[in-house]
Amino acid sequence: MSILSIQSHVSFGHVGNSAAVFPLQRIGLEVWPVYTVNFSNHTGYGDWGGDLIPADQIRSVIEGIGRRGGFEQIDAIVSGYQGGKEIAQVIIDAVAEIKKVNPKAVYACDPVMGSKTTGCFVDDAIPPLLRDKVVPVADIITPNQFELGYLTGVEASDIASTLEAIDAARAMGPEVVLVTSVRRPEAPENTIEMIAADGEAAYMVQTPWVGTKLTGTGDVTTALFSGHLVQTGSIKEALERTTASVFNLIDYTFTQQESELALIAGQEAFVAPAQTFSAERIR
Repeated sequence: MSILSIQSHVSFGHVGNSAAVFPLQRIGLEVWPVYTVNFSNHTGYGDWGGDLIPADQIRSVIEGIGRRGGFEQIDAIVSGYQGGKEIAQVIIDAVAEIKKVNPKAVYACDPVMGSKTTGCFVDDAIPPLLRDKVVPVADIITPNQFELGYLTGVEASDIASTLEAIDAARAMGPEVVLVTSVRRPEAPENTIEMIAADGEAAYMVQTPWVGTKLTGTGDVTTALFSGHLVQTGSIKEALERTTASVFNLIDYTFTQQESELALIAGQEAFVAPAQTFSAERIR
């Protein structure tokens, strides 16, 4: 199985493709990364080197893969942080061209725009592009609660409202919605949850809150959930496997007192996580 991953690249640390590629490879998938930015480190540091990659160059790389017969081999397209606003159309066109020759390929979009704590941290033009152009052509989306609220206009604050927002998101086009970093007032203290839903069912999984915020965990989550869903065809199994890996990776990074994800040293989390979690059907 092969994944085309269209995301940012950093040399120092693990975000974007620097967070997504290795976990997918570790679970046995071929990954073809296409970069949207080439930065020294993620922008949360406030200082970085490098630049955005022009949309025409990204398009050229994808077209070159197509000329090698690669489109027929792609099982999933994954996109995350887009960088420039022109990249949205490149992704939309790539999805259309790949599905033209391979209708079974699925597109997973992480609609990266911000969070409740940071607010929106991308170019002002990108959120409406994601909402109006990109998300409608996606098969899978993986927003956090903040992003889900922006996309749908429904504030997700408890299970009922989150399911309502998921239904609104699915009405936009995607079949599968994974909501990450779910917080609700009635949940036990020091826990965090994820919810995955399709047209048949919805599942929620809860883990302890490790007590640290690490950049790149969302990129790992989207990659693994997409990969496991392609492999298994089950949102429940994909959710459980992804949750176990991400929790154990965060926990390992925290115990090692690392400021960046310990993606390599903690790689057993992807194939043999020490702690696993069961998803509860909520609909």
